[in-house]
Amino acid sequence: MSTSPDVFTERYRAIAARDVRFDGQFFTAVRTTGIYCRPSCPARTPRAENVTFYLTSAAAHDAGYRACKRCLPDAAPGTPAWDLRGDLAGRAMRLVADGVVDREGVTGLATRLGYTPRHLHRVLVAELGAGPLALARAQRAQTARALLTSTDLAVADVAFAAGFGSIRQLNDTVRDVFATTPTALRARRRPPADGPRHHANASAGPVDGSAPAARTGAGADDGGQVRLDLVLPVREPFDLADVVAYLAARAVDGVESADPAVPRYARTLDLPHGPGAVEVTAGGPGRVVLHLELGALGDVATAVARVRRLLDLDADPVAVDTALADDPVLTGLLAARPGLRVPGTTDPHELVVRAVVGQQISVAAARTHLSRLAAATGVPYASGVPGLSRLFPTAAQVAAGGAPHLALPARQRDTVTRVARALADGDLAVDVGADTATLRAALEALPGIGPWTSGYVALRVLGDPDVWLTGDVALRAGARTLDLPDSPRALAERAAAWAPWRSYAARHLWHAAAGARSATVPRRTS
Repeated sequence: MSTSPDVFTERYRAIAARDVRFDGQFFTAVRTTGIYCRPSCPARTPRAENVTFYLTSAAAHDAGYRACKRCLPDAAPGTPAWDLRGDLAGRAMRLVADGVVDREGVTGLATRLGYTPRHLHRVLVAELGAGPLALARAQRAQTARALLTSTDLAVADVAFAAGFGSIRQLNDTVRDVFATTPTALRARRRPPADGPRHHANASAGPVDGSAPAARTGAGADDGGQVRLDLVLPVREPFDLADVVAYLAARAVDGVESADPAVPRYARTLDLPHGPGAVEVTAGGPGRVVLHLELGALGDVATAVARVRRLLDLDADPVAVDTALADDPVLTGLLAARPGLRVPGTTDPHELVVRAVVGQQISVAAARTHLSRLAAATGVPYASGVPGLSRLFPTAAQVAAGGAPHLALPARQRDTVTRVARALADGDLAVDVGADTATLRAALEALPGIGPWTSGYVALRVLGDPDVWLTGDVALRAGARTLDLPDSPRALAERAAAWAPWRSYAARHLWHAAAGARSATVPRRTS
């Protein structure tokens, strides 16, 4: 895949330095060996004339390269580029990671993006070096490798969990990508020092297959639920306790359970093949442990992709902090909380309902209203994870009978019902593949929805790194602590210097407003 001379030089310097910050952001293919690696691969640096850089492992696969068995390039964190770019290729990649191609095919993916399959294929090949089928196939290969090398799941179960239609497809893909068979790939796994453990290190994106998981085994309980432990890689620095504290402040009773002191976060999920639950705990430097409780193996990759977005695991904290550090005003905040993340969501429709309910009220009040809503209209769910007992209500359930359970002004209840009905009927399309400007315009076209709410949805659903919530009360309070202008217009003009990372700057200002102990939730002004 061709790159400009400047980009090539920058990437070649990264592989010469074995810079782990670039792992997952591009892949290095070496013509003389037929292998592609992550930038930090410990092997001898290849000669520049023998190197080709690819943005995706799928592009390297299509070009005839196989994955390095030494550095395991598919076990690196994902790239933040898909959120930062926000173009058609980035939107498509977010949907591919969520499993849309496996569930709806290329036609379904193209329909969601508003283009023909032919045009979408042409754009992805031009931008990323591979079409949608190749991108989805690479994702399945990554998940299969991790499950084969880290669990005792039967090969047939691995094939299904990774999204393959048959064992033969799994065999063919593993042979093409890794130059071996599933059985041979499994035979090379290295058990932990204290003996074999039943755990999974899997991912919708790349996952680390080297570290043991924390506790339970891979398998199904008497109720037919699949339980897997996974280890997800993350770029350092990463403060899981801060992310959990942010989510804990908004945790809906029965749907979520969080303890920043551990740190631990758990919640129920409505997945394509049925309900499930996840629990997140710390797993040591560069790792997060994820316990999955699923109704079907086919939801493994989707669940992991959604958790990665929720925790903002694919962010590049060094790039963000380096850019923001150019402003002396933020230096102290960055030093106090390096690598701060912007939490996302596991369910776009749920986040929209949360945002609308929480307009113009405190976070604590919104949490109370949403907990009542979930208790009254959410479907009960029997989970083995402590603190979880129900699913958050779907948009259809909220539209059908949610308003009476919200102690809000009639006008605001009507807005909640109207928005939920638009989501349920498909008149309002909100998913990770949406275009930021289009989504915000569609939201603001609805009565009762303003720029703050549409921006907050873009921030957490799309992972847009450059959202600034003009007029936000907490941002203005944080600005005052830093002797910045606190009028909405003047502060927005001042924040322009923090582009394209204004979402991350906003989190620092919320911290400044709340003090050192916990983040403050943004509040919408009228």
